[in-house]
Amino acid sequence: MATSKAAIPPFEVTPLDVISAVSSNARAAFRSHKTKDLQWRLNQLRKLYWALEDYKPAYLAALKQDLNKPGFESVFTEIDWVKNDCMFMIDNLETFAKTEKLKSPHVPTTYSMLNFRIKKEPLGAVLIIGPYNFPVQLLLAPLVGAIGAGCTAVIKPSELTPASAMVMKEMMESRLDRDAFAVVNGGIPETTALMEEKWDKVMFTGSPQVGSIIARKAAETLTPVCLELGGKNPAFVTKKANLALAARRLMWGKCLNAGQVCMNHNYVLVDKDVVDTFIEFLKIAYKDNFPNGAKASSDLARIVNVRHFNRIKKMLDETKGKIVMGGEVDESELYIEPTAVLVDSIDDPMMQEEIFGPIFSIYPVDTLDQALNIAHEVHKTPLSLMAFGDKSETSRILHEMTSGGASINDSYFHGAVNTVPFGGVGDSGWGAYRGKASFDNFTHLRTVCETPTWMDRFLRVRYMPYDWSEYRFLQRLTEKKPNFDREGTVVKGAGYWMWFFFGLGTQGGGAKGALKRWLVVLAGYYLSVYVKRRTA
Repeated sequence: MATSKAAIPPFEVTPLDVISAVSSNARAAFRSHKTKDLQWRLNQLRKLYWALEDYKPAYLAALKQDLNKPGFESVFTEIDWVKNDCMFMIDNLETFAKTEKLKSPHVPTTYSMLNFRIKKEPLGAVLIIGPYNFPVQLLLAPLVGAIGAGCTAVIKPSELTPASAMVMKEMMESRLDRDAFAVVNGGIPETTALMEEKWDKVMFTGSPQVGSIIARKAAETLTPVCLELGGKNPAFVTKKANLALAARRLMWGKCLNAGQVCMNHNYVLVDKDVVDTFIEFLKIAYKDNFPNGAKASSDLARIVNVRHFNRIKKMLDETKGKIVMGGEVDESELYIEPTAVLVDSIDDPMMQEEIFGPIFSIYPVDTLDQALNIAHEVHKTPLSLMAFGDKSETSRILHEMTSGGASINDSYFHGAVNTVPFGGVGDSGWGAYRGKASFDNFTHLRTVCETPTWMDRFLRVRYMPYDWSEYRFLQRLTEKKPNFDREGTVVKGAGYWMWFFFGLGTQGGGAKGALKRWLVVLAGYYLSVYVKRRTA
């Protein structure tokens, strides 16, 4: 039976002196090669699926305790999200893991007999460090990719969500292979101890500040990292946008999980001609979401702890802008009302800090040019951006503004589908996961070729003493001739087709020489087909 609400134990830190053994067990389990077996991986994914279903009551209680997260959000964005991840990986794993045979254009016909292929191999033992805002999804979704790829893993939940971390530990230890997968609980000392171990990859989701520490430490041992960080994400609203829809959808993005979502908007750049109208639509959207007020709603989560409550409240206290919606705070409940602040300077605290909460600023702009300039100045590589306007405007925003992901006429819905790649860019993250990208994130693409023993006579060109005539002959067979001149202009018309058909003869010998070389290429191809059939 899964842990009941009353049975969630107090948070227990993993002893520092056992962390080395935990990581050694993960490395030893990988070296046993059992994780390379597809059926073993599928079995672990199936077990994880049912573990999530059986532990659903415990997770609902834990998420309520940690974040006052409503049951709907806990199921929709956490538990069922990962269950869907499991099913997607189970359904597609054999396809993802299948060895790919390389043919033209990747491998020239001349080398077709060497059986070039790409094997999908697991990286090894990996470390996954999760955040507090989605303590189930953002820890277990990467784990699904690690299991699918054939890695072993140690996962480190956030100490800021202790109840969820304890349920996670019990579930993992009781349902999955304990040699291959483990949970380490704790804070900075335990994370530091984990980073002292040698991993084959580290995945971290959290703040850019901590991400830079993780990256520096991993670099000491040349350990690859996947970093999913945050950013000061912009939303653009032009005068041609559907203002009511923009307000409704941006309000959704700010209210989900009390705004503790790395993808939601930090600020909204609104055409000054429609600012007042946009604010009125925000108030309507607020009323639609919370008929009796946000504080009385059972659907609005709370801030994770007092420290983060005070961090967000400090921005409201120090802003020089005008609160145009919301503004209520209550430390006793860790409650902050969804709040919009009208500002007129990018130096305002509401513009300069990553909010990660249910408040945001509205900045009036004269033109789209000004809006793009401000967005670049605030943060040139945010994790996400949102654009509301006509097609020409949103296309321009996409073209001129870099971001990890983007949603047109919506609030971060590009990150709300679990089967498409998700990741940052620049200082908002390195790498991506979800869907097939989760498998790829923990996979090494290993190129393999197999040179026939009888083929050595055809490889004379590579052996010393070198022979330029043999090299020139090989060059004629393999070198692709350009269809453009030194100015970069493409040769078109009859000249191009002459180049295509007689290109093999341009090094000398004319059309007769070209014909001979085409025959050699064709002979090589048919010889490879014959050999494959004979050896099949």
